[in-house]
Amino acid sequence: MKYLSTRGDATPRAFCDILLEGLAPDGGLYLPQAYPKVDAATLARWRGLSYADLAEQILALYIDDIPRADLRMLLQRTYTEQVFGTPQITPLKPLEPGLYLQALSNGPTLAFKDMAMQLLGQLFEYQLGRTGRQLNILGATSGDTGSAAEYAMRGKQGVRVFMLSPHGRMSPFQQAQMFSLQDPNIFNIAVEGVFDDCQDIVKAVSNDLAFKQRHHIGTVNSINWARLLAQVVYYFRGYFLATRGEGEVVDFTVPSGNFGNICAGHVARMMGLPIGKLVVATNENDVLDEFFRTGHYRVRSSRETFETSSPSMDISKASNFERFVFDLVGRDARRTAELFGPALARDGGFRVSPQEFARIAEFGFTSGKSVHADRLATIRDTWQRHGTMIDTHTADGLKVAREHRRPGVPMLVLETALPAKFADTIREAVGIEPPRPAALDGIEALPRRFQVMPVDAEQVKRYIVAHTG
Repeated sequence: MKYLSTRGDATPRAFCDILLEGLAPDGGLYLPQAYPKVDAATLARWRGLSYADLAEQILALYIDDIPRADLRMLLQRTYTEQVFGTPQITPLKPLEPGLYLQALSNGPTLAFKDMAMQLLGQLFEYQLGRTGRQLNILGATSGDTGSAAEYAMRGKQGVRVFMLSPHGRMSPFQQAQMFSLQDPNIFNIAVEGVFDDCQDIVKAVSNDLAFKQRHHIGTVNSINWARLLAQVVYYFRGYFLATRGEGEVVDFTVPSGNFGNICAGHVARMMGLPIGKLVVATNENDVLDEFFRTGHYRVRSSRETFETSSPSMDISKASNFERFVFDLVGRDARRTAELFGPALARDGGFRVSPQEFARIAEFGFTSGKSVHADRLATIRDTWQRHGTMIDTHTADGLKVAREHRRPGVPMLVLETALPAKFADTIREAVGIEPPRPAALDGIEALPRRFQVMPVDAEQVKRYIVAHTG
């Protein structure tokens, strides 16, 4: 299995060649040269596997430069009941006939990002150990990626984490999870801007190839292919839990701002998993919803990016979207490079052709939008009717999922976080404090360690140099 760039760099690279990388040298994102195909007989064989064994079967299709026994060991070490609280790892929570939440938030930081990040921590330490390399991870977070990355990488040999977040725009719980960590290999930088500013800094540093190479810069954001690949597994798992046999189809609704989580669903569908619809659910920052309704991808400025009660989706430039567009335009790297390079810089967005827009349906995509009032109503209704408390992002997904349900087709809504992370809105919706694990009581009162910086890639570079020797 070899990997190429969405923008045309066709240098064949193996999985471990791109494991520690973010952007390709030409600024594109890595994708496999072709998606492995899975037939009905293979799906039948995989149906009864444990989560770790299923992950091994899927990841082995994409990874041929890690010995199979080592890959198995890493996966068995990652996907355990001890880490994720249940032997099922991602159990389904039925709300009503044919409508389910897929629980993805039982990991250490109470968010779905743990599903991939815990594996990345294992993979990074393994690869650095066998090559003798060091890695300085530079990431951006709108709330959950940061804590998931830091908890996965804390104490790992050969790894430092420099995590950028929008100053004052995460929930108090999310800030406390990150800023309270005192591990010497963890560095938090609060940027005086929005998430997209943080993401732009990461891309600017990654595009400085000399700096990236000299200071061993890697990434854990969802532009990292290994992280997205790990997320593919739970789509297969959800399908098996919601169906009984061959020929059945399921739909998924995914709250999405950066397009990484639902891009993993796109990969699963391209592999042959019987997914009918992939429903993108956005909040007030509805860049993706606008695209799937109109074919117009229109990036918003920082001033146009709303601060909402589902803050992890307060994103107006979806960094993983390029992977889907590459497939949408027939894997035409020249066109992809034009759309995400000159067109985006010149016009602040682009519009796909009518023929390309018509092809969106072939990939199963549709979309919807949820706003604060919808969020409150959905949280309240789900609590009152089903006795299930959900977080704000999951509420966005559930609201949109109800609008796209099809008779006889199971609809799975991917849970994004536990409600404890967004207590203010939960109290507003249902009038009670959301429960939290005992180990996290009082986390907001812990001492904090972080650095506030302006939107300035050069200053971030200087900070990295100063703290890496």
